[in-house]
Amino acid sequence: MRHLSSGRKLNRNSSSRIALNRSQATALFKHGRIKTTVTKAKSLQPYVEKLITTARGADLHARRLVGREIHDQEILRKLMDDIGPKYVGRAGGYTRILKLANTRRGDSVQEALIELVD
Repeated sequence: MRHLSSGRKLNRNSSSRIALNRSQATALFKHGRIKTTVTKAKSLQPYVEKLITTARGADLHARRLVGREIHDQEILRKLMDDIGPKYVGRAGGYTRILKLANTRRGDSVQEALIELVD
């Protein structure tokens, strides 16, 4: 039975999964769109959406909570000042996953774009 074991392991230990999510979330907030595998995009989506929901609060406590996950101060400032307030009127669904037609040549895995919804 799979009680209380949600999420994807991505063939990594827990610290590597956390680091992967943090680095991909930072890249997504920096560029607005990143190219990755479908599985990693599906794993990243709820992580990013929770960060944006917290950033919508725009108070000191929300900034410190998001700052635990996003260590780049420039990206944290952009998330709290630009991205969070942009989604105040939206009730979720801040990201979109677009599956690409081509597969990666080396290992034939399907790739996807994950982007912030405008």
